[in-house]
Amino acid sequence: MRGAMPTTVEEFREQVPLTTYGDYLPELAQKREDVLPAKVARWVRTSGKTGEYEVKWVPMSEDFARESERFGGAIVFLSTCDNRGDTSKVKKHFKLLLSMGPPEYVSGALVHLTQQAIGCDLLPSHGEGMPFQDRMKAGFEEALYRGLDMIGSLPSVLVAVGEQFKQRSRKTNIRPLLSHPRALFRVIKALTKSKLAHRPMLPKDLWSLKGIAGSGADSGIFRKKVEELWGRPLLEMYSGTEGAYYAIQTWDYEGMTFVPYLNFFEFIPEREWFKWQLDHSYQPKTILLDEVKAGENYEIVITNLHGGIMTRYRIGDVIRITSLRNEKLNIDIPQMMFERRADELIDITGFGHLTEKLIWEAIENTGIPYVNWTARKEMVEDKPILHLYIDLKDNYIASEKTIAAAVYDELIKLDSVYHYNIYIAYGDPESVLGLKPVQVTLLPQGAFSSYMAQRQAEGADLGHLKPPHINPSDRVLSLLGAPRVVVEAVPVTEAERAAAR
Repeated sequence: MRGAMPTTVEEFREQVPLTTYGDYLPELAQKREDVLPAKVARWVRTSGKTGEYEVKWVPMSEDFARESERFGGAIVFLSTCDNRGDTSKVKKHFKLLLSMGPPEYVSGALVHLTQQAIGCDLLPSHGEGMPFQDRMKAGFEEALYRGLDMIGSLPSVLVAVGEQFKQRSRKTNIRPLLSHPRALFRVIKALTKSKLAHRPMLPKDLWSLKGIAGSGADSGIFRKKVEELWGRPLLEMYSGTEGAYYAIQTWDYEGMTFVPYLNFFEFIPEREWFKWQLDHSYQPKTILLDEVKAGENYEIVITNLHGGIMTRYRIGDVIRITSLRNEKLNIDIPQMMFERRADELIDITGFGHLTEKLIWEAIENTGIPYVNWTARKEMVEDKPILHLYIDLKDNYIASEKTIAAAVYDELIKLDSVYHYNIYIAYGDPESVLGLKPVQVTLLPQGAFSSYMAQRQAEGADLGHLKPPHINPSDRVLSLLGAPRVVVEAVPVTEAERAAAR
């Protein structure tokens, strides 16, 4: 705070600068508790920035943990209720599947705080220290004979697990269940349900879940699929390592309502963000929660309450205000949805946040000659991929699959820290989630020069002649001559990987 001692919100915003994680180095990276304003209950981590800091460590004060615990309990009630005041579904020995990361990750820490709040049973009973994949397997096996009331996870994980149930239902072997009558009865009942419905067995045939909660940028994409597989709507949360819970849906499953008592919120309007993009020495102006406008996008800024350390901290996310209040439920707090990363990073499970620089460096490291490229996140078979559109030069001949394999390998090398963190928390993305997250489309030769000529003919100014490298629109891809149909990414063989190298 540079020695400032503000006494009003206005003085606080005038005197205290906006911050990013680099402003808390090296103290937080070293987990120094002597410089913190309150006693630490636990440290939580997330991936750092390649080449700058390997891990983001964030302290959670005792008061902040206590408030997060209370809200964890609230999430259980919100995800299970059908109307205001409905708490009937949460009873003693309520069973919650431990399907988040280890306790040192904020997702795992919040699950354990939730357990403290309502005294629920975590499945599996002895899952601490297990790799994610083993823990999930043990949890579902235990749920066969003990039952399951709620699951909270990344929506992409819920869909991947549900699809695995579908694939394995035709090969169900009930012999191992003969010694567990309850599990045997549950499986036979589920198989009967699925046969009567003329489809493979789904998780919803095995368990009648009382609640599902999930957090992630892809929540909106996977919402329908999660309900089809699991039989219960997904309650969407907006959360993060630096501030725990930011917003959550209620029992109408519409926009997310801000959680106003864990963090103090400020919002950078898009026009201010654009000014900052042009000049990083510019200090963007912020507005408060009672000043946001429906339909507008904002970069979100948080200040931890309850002894937290993050102060006027830029999370790096852009949210959209969908309405100023929830009219249906008479909730007088603005409603929001997650829009994108502020710097338009491409967020792919297994790679994390891919920057323009990182993708460009990976392409360069392959040694494949190219004119230019553009890339964006797309969905193939309900799974997120990095789709790279590239214009090769010098009549270079290579298959799309070979280039995809080469880029994939280079990205893993360049962002190995994030990949390691994901591996530790969730297991290998390819084997656990079935993800092969890079696809390449070769553009017609001269695609980028043709694009610039078309834009010049349209009267575009100099700054808009070139297509963006990150997240091009459908129209941009059309002008580049990219095919409209997206084909599913095909697994690459080791021979093709060797050829690419």
